[in-house]
Amino acid sequence: MKTTAARVAGGVLALFVLVAVFGPLLVPYDSVSTGVADRLLPPGSTLSDGSFALLGTDQLGRDLLAQVIAGSRVSLLVAVTVVVVGGLTGLVLGLLAGYYGGWLDAVISRVGDMQLAFPSILLAILLAGALGPSLTNVIIALAVTRWVIFARVVRGSALSARNREFVDSARVLGAGSVRIMTRYIYPSCVQPLLVAATVQVGLTMVAEAALSYLGLGVPIDQASWGSTIAGGRDYLASAWWIAAVPGVALTLVVVCVGILGDAARSGSGQASAAVVR
Repeated sequence: MKTTAARVAGGVLALFVLVAVFGPLLVPYDSVSTGVADRLLPPGSTLSDGSFALLGTDQLGRDLLAQVIAGSRVSLLVAVTVVVVGGLTGLVLGLLAGYYGGWLDAVISRVGDMQLAFPSILLAILLAGALGPSLTNVIIALAVTRWVIFARVVRGSALSARNREFVDSARVLGAGSVRIMTRYIYPSCVQPLLVAATVQVGLTMVAEAALSYLGLGVPIDQASWGSTIAGGRDYLASAWWIAAVPGVALTLVVVCVGILGDAARSGSGQASAAVVR
């Protein structure tokens, strides 16, 4: 059952990625072009220029399908970049903390504990508000809140691996610390790191949408799911589709990412059990 659900979720995510990459070639409308005569048209309407609006238009007359496609590009770009930057930072710090231990482990762990004691979304709001709305600043703000998750995962794996027989043998043979960490300890961290990355992609997309909803995300001239939802909140009674369409898209992607993350965790547990047996 989980395998079937994971395959369906993977197919849906692959479809969203393809739409995000090739969507502008499929939709001939500009996501930022406005038209007063085409405001708040419901799905399936014909625009003043004779074109067809499959998902309708928003309060500024912008085609909602083009908005959702452009927003998917922003959401996926932010999520992947944040996970890569935060994952690499957490990987390096987690390896150092887990392998060397001592005061270095204590410093990294205490900094991580202090950050985890503070809600990550509030920290992201503070950073994004201080840096200003831009795509780069959103990535920085969210990456700062994500590194600690990866660092703790990698630290735990490194602590478990650093006293294994093959690591002791490498030390006896004269291998340096860098070689031991990259050649012998890092491989044991890959699987839990990938599981954490899968989960964080969905959470990051929600966080980016929340920042854009509050006006702290991408600039107003760039479409995003959060800003589109924010623009439609005053029209829920008369033009529900403005907030509903990007909201459904965001929910669907996050649910699919969660299903893949659950499947990855199950696979990781089965692999560990096989190793123990």
